[in-house]
Amino acid sequence: MRLYAIFVYVFLYTPIAIIALFSFSAGRSASQFEGFSVKWYGRALDNPFVMDALGNSLLVAFVSATFASILGTLAAIGLQGIRGPARAFFDAVIYIAIMIPGIVIGIATLIALVTVFDVVNPWLSAIWPKAGTAPALSMGMGSLIAAHTMFTMALVIVIVRARLASLEGALNEASADLYATPFGTFRQVTLPLIAPAVLAGFLLSFTFSFDDFIIAFFVAGSETTLPIYIFSSIRRGITPEVNAIGTMVMLASLVLLIIAQLILRRGEKR
Repeated sequence: MRLYAIFVYVFLYTPIAIIALFSFSAGRSASQFEGFSVKWYGRALDNPFVMDALGNSLLVAFVSATFASILGTLAAIGLQGIRGPARAFFDAVIYIAIMIPGIVIGIATLIALVTVFDVVNPWLSAIWPKAGTAPALSMGMGSLIAAHTMFTMALVIVIVRARLASLEGALNEASADLYATPFGTFRQVTLPLIAPAVLAGFLLSFTFSFDDFIIAFFVAGSETTLPIYIFSSIRRGITPEVNAIGTMVMLASLVLLIIAQLILRRGEKR
């Protein structure tokens, strides 16, 4: 079993290591190492298209992770009071949202948004003053944020609910005995205890949103995120610049995931 585990890890991480290695190649070939150089990292950071795509990805990831953390935390707290078949139904819905392939979520979100736009846009045109041009809803930054918020909110719910399940119910009862209001109990007792889980959920949501390509590909419209830019670049041919971008994205994702794990473990110890 130990040899099998080693083989699995080698199989998974060898391609990633190769990409990282060839990102330091001095030549233009992405499959031949022609001397050590970091020039492709400089070219990637100086590329205005890469920086624009990076800015879009950071904005979408931050906003969607913020919304997912707030809404997911509120949903997790609300679900704590549900028991019986209703609890089993909501649990199933949450885990299905996590297990469904990204391409299914992307297509379903695209169809849902197009349907809503077809209904709302004529209504906006009808009620808008004749002197001005009515705004038209379309795919773009808003649809990206909405889709990623819905997708990552399920992660926050699972993480926060796991933390809530480990808390002692006597804490809330003691707070009520001391004449604290429900909001006061949440602010002074519950929120400080679940804060590490909420922060970990935010970091995981940020990572998933920042790295997402499939859902973004369907709902981005004319906007370009970093994964979409990388995919477009690969279609024109793989260069060490693409390897450098992929390596930087991978390292940033790993750092965020490690921080989230450390926060969760520290919260459990406390």
